[in-house]
Amino acid sequence: MYIALLTCKNLPDLLPADQQLIPLLANYNIKAVPAVWDDKSIDWTQFDYLVFRNTWDYFEKETAFNNWLEHIENLNIKCLNSIEVIKQNKHKFYLRELEKQGIKIIPTVFIDKTEQLNLSAIIPSHWQKAVIKPAFSGGAYQTAVFEKKDLENINQEYKTIASEKELLLQEFIPEIHSLGETSFIFFNKKFSHCINKKPLEGDFRIQVQYGGKYSLINPDNQLIAKAQKVVETFQSDLLYARVDGIIMDGELHLMEIECIEPDLYFNLSEGAHERFLQSILELIH
Repeated sequence: MYIALLTCKNLPDLLPADQQLIPLLANYNIKAVPAVWDDKSIDWTQFDYLVFRNTWDYFEKETAFNNWLEHIENLNIKCLNSIEVIKQNKHKFYLRELEKQGIKIIPTVFIDKTEQLNLSAIIPSHWQKAVIKPAFSGGAYQTAVFEKKDLENINQEYKTIASEKELLLQEFIPEIHSLGETSFIFFNKKFSHCINKKPLEGDFRIQVQYGGKYSLINPDNQLIAKAQKVVETFQSDLLYARVDGIIMDGELHLMEIECIEPDLYFNLSEGAHERFLQSILELIH
């Protein structure tokens, strides 16, 4: 069995935590190698499976990534997560569909591509602060937090982006500072572990590259069940999914569910690598 662990040009050898999967897979006679998704020299047909891991630049190369997905699909190469799941998850308007299915999401206005962006006409009157970002995005890419008094400046700044991309406008939840963001990690739709992430004081970005602090937590069964409900909205197999949200008054308010290239915080939870490995084995056999 020959597997490609998909990554990007900036991480040609994968993140160290993901590199640890290679010797674990070798114990089961599975050869795994890092492979940069947009490396034109790779013959993808040599692989039995492609596993999406560190493709952290896909949202900066939207057209190329979409074309590559089509190419892999046409070659009938098996992927974990599947191409169907990747296509469903790469554009954050999926949040609108989840809301229709009864999932509680962060208050969001979905903005279609437009030449006439007019944020003042669509922002709810009671919002004091908001976040704006492209629907095809990740890692705080082209993301801004602004107060209502700066609405016109943001409108000008995002006019060109709005003509090229769909946008999300979300209410800024101040509890992100005190409560942080909580990530529930699932392998093969089974709960594995949970991480709380808090931003540096004065910042809104919880990513570790911006100084975010991460810690392992033990959520109660009711919260796990709420995250599980989000995962179960996918009809197909899921090698992994990360459910990100803010927990307020015992309720999970979904920010996103990540199924393409999320950090799975292997090194923060004992046995996480082994649980992930077992899930790969379950899905390929």
